[in-house]
Amino acid sequence: MIVAVLLLAMQIHPWEGPGLTALLIVSIPIDIWALGLTARTYFLERHGLELEGPIGLALWWQGAVIVVAFGVASYFAVGAAVSVGKSLAASIIAGIKKLFPQFPIAEQITLELLLWSIPTVIVAVLVGAVALQVYGWRIKATVTSTGRRTTAPLSERVRRWDYARVPRDQGLLFISFAGVVVLLTIAFWIVLPVTTPHPSEEYKPKVAKVAKPMKPEEMLRQTETSLVQAEAVLHTLEQEKAKEKKEGKKPEHKGK
Repeated sequence: MIVAVLLLAMQIHPWEGPGLTALLIVSIPIDIWALGLTARTYFLERHGLELEGPIGLALWWQGAVIVVAFGVASYFAVGAAVSVGKSLAASIIAGIKKLFPQFPIAEQITLELLLWSIPTVIVAVLVGAVALQVYGWRIKATVTSTGRRTTAPLSERVRRWDYARVPRDQGLLFISFAGVVVLLTIAFWIVLPVTTPHPSEEYKPKVAKVAKPMKPEEMLRQTETSLVQAEAVLHTLEQEKAKEKKEGKKPEHKGK
C-alpha cells in the first residue's frame, strides 16, 4: 500500500506499466513472509507439525513455477477454446438463420456469446483447479520432508501460534498501525489532485468566442447605415417599376 501511494505521488499509476512491475517486485518478500507464517501456524495448529528452515521461500518458488507453467498452458488452452467455440457458434447460428431467416440480431449476439463463453470459462476453471491440485501436492511433499512431529501439549501449541500471528507488544502494534494509517491518509490527500481523472489535453472542448459588447454609438451608426442601404434599394426598385409602367409593353398581334 505504501509503495502504491509513493508511485501515485510520482505520477506513476500502480496498475499499469512500470508501476505494476514495481508493485509485483516489492510484493515478493511480503508473499514469502506470509506463506511462511501461514504454513507454520496452520500445520502446527491442525497437524502438530513444526516446520523448520525457509519454508516460505520454498513454497513461494514452487508456486511461482506452477503459476508460470499453468499460465502458459491456460493461455493456449483458453485461446483454443475461444476460437473453437466461436467457429462452432458461427456454424450453429448459420444453421438457425437458414431455418429462421428473420432471426433477430440481438438474439444472435446473445446466443453466440453464450455458446463460446461458457466452454471457455469451464476450461479456465479446470486449468485453475488442476494448478491448485498440483500446488497442494507440492505443499504436502515439502511439509512432509521438512516438518517434524511436535510433542508439546495443546496449550503450548496454541500459545506458540498465537504469538506467531499476533505480536506480544500490543501497544507497539497499535501505535505502528495508527501511524501507518495517518501517513497513508496524508499521502492520499497529497496525491488526490494528481490522480483525479481529468479530460485529456488532446480533446479539449472548443470554447465559443464571446462577442465583445458594442457601444450604443456604434449600434446606432450601424443601424443608420443599414437604413440608408435599404432606402437606396427601395428607391431603385420604385424607379424600375415606374419605368416599366411608363414604357407599357404592347401585346403582339399575330397575323393570319
